[in-house]
Amino acid sequence: MKIAIYGSRHQDAYLGILRDFLHQLARENIEVVMHPKLYNYLIHCIPGAMSSIRRVMELLDCNVDLVLSIGGDGTFLRTVQWTDSRPLPILGVNTGHLGFLTAIGIDELPRLLDEYRASAFISEQRSLLQVVEPQLPFSKYALNEITVAKDANASMIQACTHVDGHRLCDYRADGLIVATPTGSTAYAMSVGGPIIAPDTPAFVLAPIAAHSLSVRPLVVGDASRIDIEVHGRADRFRLSVDGRSVSLAMGTGISVVKAPYTVSVLRHRDRGFAAVLNSKLGWE
Repeated sequence: MKIAIYGSRHQDAYLGILRDFLHQLARENIEVVMHPKLYNYLIHCIPGAMSSIRRVMELLDCNVDLVLSIGGDGTFLRTVQWTDSRPLPILGVNTGHLGFLTAIGIDELPRLLDEYRASAFISEQRSLLQVVEPQLPFSKYALNEITVAKDANASMIQACTHVDGHRLCDYRADGLIVATPTGSTAYAMSVGGPIIAPDTPAFVLAPIAAHSLSVRPLVVGDASRIDIEVHGRADRFRLSVDGRSVSLAMGTGISVVKAPYTVSVLRHRDRGFAAVLNSKLGWE
């Protein structure tokens, strides 16, 4: 068995658990590869547990059975970028805050191997968004959302939006979010968007601080093509793709479609989406 590990470098409170887990992997002859940023952090903190671990910047040539993401939801998104469209199962270990994308807490890490071998986890195929235009200086795929927004200290933008070639709305707002079902519990939820089950074939369009009260979040089918042309008084606006952003000139057109591949997200068999919402949002 071979495991790849990506993680946040803010793990001081959990170094003992991570050290014991890495020792457990070594005792069971499980090969481990690790992203260099996490490796460089841990080699200084728990060097005795790192002797058999190999650093890899990319997973393209690694025959990996399981990818672990240790951190919060932001770390999970970066883990997805690390896998770079490879169909690898990703299991999130939560050391962050909400952790909608994580399957277990860090305190459950000692039981992970036993539960994994006992088929306690099932795979959910999560859809992604793809920016078709323009060309970007980073990955064009998003598991959570793609956002067009005003630049810092600028006035609102006008996001002229078409769905499948038909004019939908000229959103006058601070920005517009296009979110996947996975991303419906992230930025889109924070601006009043609906929560959508992960297996729903849909995308959400959610304006940020819309100028008109009649403008509401909208759910469209995930086979839709969404075209957005951004205008405004400022010279530039910001396009964000799962937290990575670039400044673009006003008038630039953005085209978004469903990506041609999915991400395999592992969740505990006994913790369905309803249970996750109940736990993370504190519902009674």
